[in-house]
Amino acid sequence: MDALITAAARFLAAGDALGALQRVALREDPPALALRGIAMAQLGEHARARELLRKAVKAFGPSEAVSRARCVVAEAEVALAMRDFADPPRALRQAAEVLDAHDDRINALQARLIAVRRLVLLGRLDEASRALPMVDPSAGPPLPAALASLAEAELALRALRIREARLALIQALAAARHTGVAALIAETEQLHALLDRPAARRIDAGVEQPLRLGEVEDLLASPTLVIDACRRAIRGEGLEVGLARRPVLFVLARALAEAWPGDVDRATLILRAFRTRHPDETHRARLRVELGRLRALIEPVASIDATSRGFALRVDEGRTVTMLAPPINGEQAALQALLADGAAWSTSALALAMGASQRTVQRALAELEADGLVRAIGQARAKRWLAPPMTGGLSGITTILLLPASAPAG
Repeated sequence: MDALITAAARFLAAGDALGALQRVALREDPPALALRGIAMAQLGEHARARELLRKAVKAFGPSEAVSRARCVVAEAEVALAMRDFADPPRALRQAAEVLDAHDDRINALQARLIAVRRLVLLGRLDEASRALPMVDPSAGPPLPAALASLAEAELALRALRIREARLALIQALAAARHTGVAALIAETEQLHALLDRPAARRIDAGVEQPLRLGEVEDLLASPTLVIDACRRAIRGEGLEVGLARRPVLFVLARALAEAWPGDVDRATLILRAFRTRHPDETHRARLRVELGRLRALIEPVASIDATSRGFALRVDEGRTVTMLAPPINGEQAALQALLADGAAWSTSALALAMGASQRTVQRALAELEADGLVRAIGQARAKRWLAPPMTGGLSGITTILLLPASAPAG
């Protein structure tokens, strides 16, 4: 490796992409192509970065397996920044194995952390937790330690383990400051700021109270029966019923919780659950069936009783019922939450993250675009979606509870 390549690599490690490009910008040999690709990625030119990294992979010879593996890892990180989940993770796993076999532990760790962050973005938290490598923050270089602590903190935040997240963020911030990389420090500080921002609204008898993530964690650990509109679930004292795929049951549970300790008349329940203003006997029969299904799910902690005009939610004496509502309203709140990270998402990536069809996501994006809440860049297959800066409903709050997550067992 010549002096210019070594110098460019040191500039990149310090986060100085322009300093690196000054030394290799006109070179076409494989190491220079790889460094140019990484530099372009640091400058935000992801499409060009991917092109250079792929060119470098092809240019490295058969005996340069480690260099090719490093390029694969760098390209995977670029794909993550582009929110492009089309490529299977097999190549990244194979690259990590090659790097491990050649004792390049730091880059192998980086490959595994990229895989974990990909799983977190897709809401596959259980898989991400199993794949998260154990790293001692006090041992080894500060950069991988910071990245590992960041991944651990993000996973803990998404799983609502706020105390673990706070500890991991303290470790990540200390390691990031030790690296001196401004972008890494800013990312860590931004994630740490989420802890003190409103994350949800607690609604009791029509009275709203903003809650931070730590307060949400405490509420879900209490005996209170919580109708969680952020994750579309019912939680309380050991009960955890996911209703994300059973919208009618969730609508009924929400209506009963909003009226607690009173009741809800049958016409209102039919209107909200089945969206009809002219119910007949079939709607009333279906309402009884759906309420029976909901009653069976919540039977360990609550019941649904018939009243003279409708139905009411009942809990044991001394217990209460509350609503946990998202920080922003609307049917497309989860989509807005994904776009609020500032990255440009493709329609296919959004569909994969949300577990929905591309056509459903396209319709939702069209509605949000008409309301001025999202905007598109590019055309055809290069089209990407992002939220405009300082979107009205997203300023000063965190939408982390709206991000996709594996549905709890019901």
